[in-house]
Amino acid sequence: MSRCIAGALWVLLSGATLVSAEDWPQWLGPAQAATWEATELIPEFPAEGLSPRWHAPVGLGYAGPAVADGRVFLFDYLLTSGEVSNNPGARVSLEGEERLSCFSSRDGTLLWRQGYAAPYHISYPSGPRATPTVDGDRVYTLGAEGRLCCRSVADGSLQWEVDLKANYGVNSPMWGFAAAPLVDGERLYVMVGGEGHAVVALHKHTGQELWRALSAPDAGYSAPTVVDAGGTRQLIVWHPHAISGLNPASGEVYWSVDLKPDYGMSIMVPRFSDGILFASGIGNVGAALRLAADQPAAEVLWRGTATTGVYCANSTPLIVDGILYGCDCRSGALLAVRLETGERLWETLAPTVGGAGRRAGHGTAFLVRQENRFVLFSETGDLIFARLTPEKYEELSRMHLLDPTNECFGRPVVWSHPAFAEGCVFARNDRELVCVSLRKDAP
Repeated sequence: MSRCIAGALWVLLSGATLVSAEDWPQWLGPAQAATWEATELIPEFPAEGLSPRWHAPVGLGYAGPAVADGRVFLFDYLLTSGEVSNNPGARVSLEGEERLSCFSSRDGTLLWRQGYAAPYHISYPSGPRATPTVDGDRVYTLGAEGRLCCRSVADGSLQWEVDLKANYGVNSPMWGFAAAPLVDGERLYVMVGGEGHAVVALHKHTGQELWRALSAPDAGYSAPTVVDAGGTRQLIVWHPHAISGLNPASGEVYWSVDLKPDYGMSIMVPRFSDGILFASGIGNVGAALRLAADQPAAEVLWRGTATTGVYCANSTPLIVDGILYGCDCRSGALLAVRLETGERLWETLAPTVGGAGRRAGHGTAFLVRQENRFVLFSETGDLIFARLTPEKYEELSRMHLLDPTNECFGRPVVWSHPAFAEGCVFARNDRELVCVSLRKDAP
């Protein structure tokens, strides 16, 4: 059976939705792979940069855009009372409205906008964190204070909603609910936190709970993901205390390994390649797990130290040919690390905080692979073409895309992952959403 036929058969049997290669329908894109399948893109940026095809005014937020079927979905915050201030050790109270806006991907026309009142009491309160998840004719959003909504793609009408805090008796994490919901067949996986329901599976059409599993002090910030290992599909969940593999259909826990980053900051999506699963966070807490080939089980291959591994936060690393490329949250540098051993190969500040030579906590660049190169979006608002190899970071071209409008430790930042679809980059800050074409034949 060909791969294409087998893949189509799995889609039909599982109830999953076919996704166009031109779409970026969720956090990290199709299959959460952070891979852009586009071809015929420009090899470098012109000296004068590129002008946006369009831009649209938006509100506050960390949530990146999602793009599907000619529509761009952007989740933001309209502040009505209070003052945004970023104190990592204290919550801030604001009054405002969380809004989901739908734009035409062709020209930025606002097609519809739906919102609701959303008082905030979280740290770093500049809007929702979780990128919308688009699945066929429905789009799912998770607000910073735990309001989960399912809306119609056509007009934004509410299909169902669940208040995670009220329904499960949990509190918001310090930095708000941030883990983007994941659709898998007829199920929608959501990180909730609490005793017995750290992760919950809901029916994606009704919001009805299908199962609950695990216990954790709160939801953490890491989105669930699905891998094929041990002869079966496994739902991988990383909450503030442990990383676990579960049966996606029932919530049965196959295995769990302690992995407790400082401050409960489980953030990056665990990455899987050639039988090895990797996750890491602040406090030099990270591990590579060997997943068994013949059954759903895991053992620790290595744990990171102060001189090995990479400790990721805002951005999720990529694994290419046995090498991890990821941003270290303490130093703010982009590192290359050998997946099998944790050996560090090189590091650079150039694509994160600008390469000025000074380290910066939580320096961030979002990484996407495109053909034989990488496309990076830096916290300084630059879009970068680069080649990453075990030997070095080689910057090919760079242009300024957006001005940073937020702040971290006294420096300006933009911390929203762009979407890459239809030959374009779609990126946002706290003022505007822009679409810039990277096609060779763009007018």
